Amino acid sequence: MITRFEFKKLVFTSLLLIALIFQGSTAWAANAVSPKDSVERELNKVLGRKIEFEKEKLMKIFDIKERLRLMQAPTDKYQLLEKLYLEFRTYQIDSAIFYVNENKKIAKQLNDPILQNEVDIQLAGLYSSAGRFIESSQILKGIPRQSLSSEQEADYYRAFSDFYSHYGQSTNHYQYFTQSEVYRDSLLNVLPKSSEEYRINSATRALFGNNFDKAESELLQLLNEYKDPQPERAVIAYLLGLLYKNKGDQDKEIYYLGLSAITDIKNTVKDNASLQSLALVYFERNEIDKAYLFIQQAMEDALFCNVRFRTIENSSFYPIINSAFQEKEQANKNQLKNFLYTISLMSILLLVAFIILYMQMKRLKKTRQDLKTLNTELQGLNGQLLKVNQDLQESNHIKEEYMAQFFELCSAYIDKLDNTRKGILKKVSNNQIDDLTKELKSQDFIKTELDDLYHNFDVIFLNLYPTFIQEFNSLLKPEERLTLKQDELLNSELRIFALIRLGISDSTKIARFLRYSLRTVYNYRVKVRNKVLGTKEDFDEQIKEIGNLKY
Repeated sequence: MITRFEFKKLVFTSLLLIALIFQGSTAWAANAVSPKDSVERELNKVLGRKIEFEKEKLMKIFDIKERLRLMQAPTDKYQLLEKLYLEFRTYQIDSAIFYVNENKKIAKQLNDPILQNEVDIQLAGLYSSAGRFIESSQILKGIPRQSLSSEQEADYYRAFSDFYSHYGQSTNHYQYFTQSEVYRDSLLNVLPKSSEEYRINSATRALFGNNFDKAESELLQLLNEYKDPQPERAVIAYLLGLLYKNKGDQDKEIYYLGLSAITDIKNTVKDNASLQSLALVYFERNEIDKAYLFIQQAMEDALFCNVRFRTIENSSFYPIINSAFQEKEQANKNQLKNFLYTISLMSILLLVAFIILYMQMKRLKKTRQDLKTLNTELQGLNGQLLKVNQDLQESNHIKEEYMAQFFELCSAYIDKLDNTRKGILKKVSNNQIDDLTKELKSQDFIKTELDDLYHNFDVIFLNLYPTFIQEFNSLLKPEERLTLKQDELLNSELRIFALIRLGISDSTKIARFLRYSLRTVYNYRVKVRNKVLGTKEDFDEQIKEIGNLKY
């Protein structure tokens, strides 16, 4: 069961990861890197492998499902269903609820009170995480505490503590957090004092009781005992992040929240809090790009896992961070436009300067020709010669003036061009190369984003329905089955029917999402229906059944 101190891990694609600084360094430079910077780099690496970790988890789940399909004995099925519950409880709560309900049927079939109490406690915990508080409360109040074993009694108090914690986060009423701590005390009374769970809950009680020194000592000791990627390490590191937040030490807060996030991503935990907390602390530090990256990951995980109180928390912060990110992006665009306008203006001024210079040179040339003619005609006349000399001096003076003006204009232009160059160099030094490139190639921006969107959609959909392509082809005539290109996850036809599998049957909505014309979507659907083995009328319903569990 996930408490409010645990947190989630990422799926897609996705869909939009913002590049953060990662570069190699010498041994000397490595010694100069702070622990916070090291964790940030490691977190970026782990985020890049998020889909890889998720595929490993899905393969493990698929293996359990295959074993379950072959099981006949109720007790054996119960054990495998419980394994599926454990895999899904921090990954996708709706699926976890489904498997616990299946176990509830088996417990009732076996008429085993111990198993019935066990599944009721599990179900109550899942309902509270999903925001179904009335159902969770009814189940917990209906459990006969006196009939519980010592282990179940600990689960019972833990479920109550989590229930009030989740309820408090959803309602923001302090009294429910207080009640959660009351049940934590009851939990501590029944846990063996030597157990790791007792020590973690004891440190948690000290933290929320503002006994920071005791909490810090106990949590640091626990963190040393758990190695990555043990799931408990994520909880302990997150609690340390909260502790240093209360102490006002942001570097340590980021360090331990980063450790927590790394462990959760490796374990594909989507019910988590550290990514959201990291987004907030980066937002406070005005590091908007990092804040936006982490709040997006947090929101995606919460929606995928269906953790209601996490979704509510993320929804309250996401618009603020998103707005700040959009403002920054707009400011960068405006700054780039200003640079372009300045360069254009300088180019125009330089062209004007050359035109003026050219005209002056032509005038000077003509003056010299006139002077030569006058000197030839008035060679014997001193007065006229003096006048010609005066004219020549005046012409030279004009030449000097225009040459000086030309060099002054060129010098001023070079200075301004140099200032512009320094401004662009500053942006390059701040690692804003991608921003400059995207703005200069803005006609490709929408295509890039659409490609990312569809790629993320394909990855997430195939994670949800890994056998979709095979089952889809099984509905078609053998000679008409679809074959994907290399590195292609879904093609246009498959993507249309993937949306139908998700319940989006309206062609107008499909066309809007895929940016096709309505006629194109209609033609695709008709074309594929003509290839089906069975009746065309049942084809859409058969598509909607793809991926459903069958016993």
